Amino acid sequence: MRTTRRYLAAAAGALAIAVTSLPCHAESADDAALRTAVDNLGKALIAADKAALEAVVSDQLSFGHTSGRVETKAEFVSNILAKKPMYKSITRSDTTFSVVGNNAIARYTAAVDLEVGGKEMSITVGVMTVWVMDGGTWKLLAHQSFKPT
Repeated sequence: MRTTRRYLAAAAGALAIAVTSLPCHAESADDAALRTAVDNLGKALIAADKAALEAVVSDQLSFGHTSGRVETKAEFVSNILAKKPMYKSITRSDTTFSVVGNNAIARYTAAVDLEVGGKEMSITVGVMTVWVMDGGTWKLLAHQSFKPT
């Protein structure tokens, strides 16, 4: 077979397409488990599911809101069950994970549809959460949301 410029150009193009379609890096097992925990937290908030909240939240939870209010685990779970606020949907974007031993940080932007005091609203917040490995599962230890700049 004769190697021509046309052949080399076609081969280079095929290689470029193949390389750009590969993921930058594979998600580790810890990252995947953390992603699942973050997803489960969102589902538990929307469902106002006490058992699911208890399963994903640490007993030492510190949950900070954009208003500056901070809740313990008991306050957080009680308010979610009382639907103060009532979460309708949570869509995450720009999610990053950093796992360091038995601790992890998840950062993301959340577009949230919720109801507060009978008033429906949509907000976008930045979120940083700290997770701890507890009994083989990731549990939310700290949460802080903030208004993005």
